[in-house]
Amino acid sequence: MIMHMGTAMLYVSDQYASVKFYRDVMGFSVVTDQDMGDGARWIEMAPPQGSTTIALHDAAHNGKQPGEGAYLTFACDDVEATVEELRGKGADIVGPDVQPWGTFAFINGPDGHRVQIHQK
Repeated sequence: MIMHMGTAMLYVSDQYASVKFYRDVMGFSVVTDQDMGDGARWIEMAPPQGSTTIALHDAAHNGKQPGEGAYLTFACDDVEATVEELRGKGADIVGPDVQPWGTFAFINGPDGHRVQIHQK
């Protein structure tokens, strides 16, 4: 039985610059940082109290372009407070935008990955 989404793959140009963004700006923690051989690393991160992770893969090593991968949307309890907190950490954010179906904002991350946060 499928219980939840496990991992979303992001292809990045610099794994450690991406770790810094997701750790220091977004507040995620490193779940796994392991050697995969041949110069590749498996780096997996998760938001606080989150069961879904993101894996930061070296794009060049995998024949991909930086920015390829999943479109990520993370739920939060207060978009406006989260936006204020993330801007205080230097995040480039568009929004928040309040709509009848919810409030959301976009955070521009490394390599063109655009991460969304939302509140229903």
